[in-house]
Amino acid sequence: MKKITGVFFILLSSFALFGQDSLTTNVSADIYSRYVWRGLDYGTSPSIQPTLSLSKKNFEIGYWGAISTLGGYCETDLYLKYTLKKFSITVTDYFFPINSIPTTKTERYFNYEDKTTGHIFEGMLGWKGSEKFPLYIYAATSFYGADKDTSGDNRYSTYAEAGYSFKIKDKTLDVFVGFTPTEGLYGNDIGVVNLGFTGTKKIKINDNFELPAKVSLVFNPQTENIHLVFGITL
Repeated sequence: MKKITGVFFILLSSFALFGQDSLTTNVSADIYSRYVWRGLDYGTSPSIQPTLSLSKKNFEIGYWGAISTLGGYCETDLYLKYTLKKFSITVTDYFFPINSIPTTKTERYFNYEDKTTGHIFEGMLGWKGSEKFPLYIYAATSFYGADKDTSGDNRYSTYAEAGYSFKIKDKTLDVFVGFTPTEGLYGNDIGVVNLGFTGTKKIKINDNFELPAKVSLVFNPQTENIHLVFGITL
């Protein structure tokens, strides 16, 4: 019974909150040539990134994942999001399953003990402008779990990003910049860790179906690395 905590408590509470009427369900997947997130490279193979979520009014709860096609990386994240007008608050539980049966406490999904858990909890505050002023800003900080320094203390790794969208005929160009204010998960010092552009367009398959596609050019000034990533949404 003690294991029916954490994820199941959140899910059951959310179903009770939402009820079954007026629910919106999102079942989708992105396929990327590689997984690059906040300037960090998570694998050298294509990545499948599914989403399963429920939303009602201002609330959304769901799972997002990333699975390497070569089996070298896996991620399954539970999130709860609340949106009020242009502002949003998101709490995410990051977890990284292994390919085999878990044998250590860190590998076990239902272990939430601070010193041994493999989970990382993050809080994020975001703001998104209007279509006339398509600017977005968000900041995120990890506050519990496996994001620790060599002394076993929480690093509170923090990341902030701002971006702006431009319309060019039938395409969208997003410009973004992300930085970390301290040493932690995203870099060894304060500085810009994610800088680049994303071009988006819809590829017409037939009269009833269009396939969203995007290409991102990503620089990480701290690691002096660059990535060119292609992705589609199903």
